[in-house]
Amino acid sequence: MILGIDPGLDGAIAVLTDGGDLLEIHDMPTLLDGAKGRRAVNPALFATIIYSTHASRAYCELIGPRPTDGTTGAFGFGRTRGIIEGVLAAAGIPLELIAPPVWKRASNIAPGKENKDSARSVAISRWPSQAAIFARKCDCDRAEAALIGLAGLLRERKVAA
Repeated sequence: MILGIDPGLDGAIAVLTDGGDLLEIHDMPTLLDGAKGRRAVNPALFATIIYSTHASRAYCELIGPRPTDGTTGAFGFGRTRGIIEGVLAAAGIPLELIAPPVWKRASNIAPGKENKDSARSVAISRWPSQAAIFARKCDCDRAEAALIGLAGLLRERKVAA
């Protein structure tokens, strides 16, 4: 099993086989326990999901602060990355970070936020039996998590494009 992780607060964790079959999707577990009661990734809930997958490796979108982020947003983003790296390290699951342009290019998705919905179309085409997982517009992050995992497998040459 491998994991594809879209690390945002609306992100997701995709579980795929080494052959690229999509087994399940988990929405990123968040609670209102961040700074000033803001939503934040909950480490214990995230760990529960990760340990239940018995994954052998993980691929996560490379995130970092953006110039438009305020200090609170940048700190929250860093906290999320730390939770992901810490839980995966504790679980003994190797992590590879993949920059957005790299996984998007592997998925034939043009760069830019305006193309975010394209991930749903690509995911539905790749896994038509799982189309319901990607049915809603807000499911683009689920699609991105699955495609990040697939891009990792493509890098390893484990699956065909």
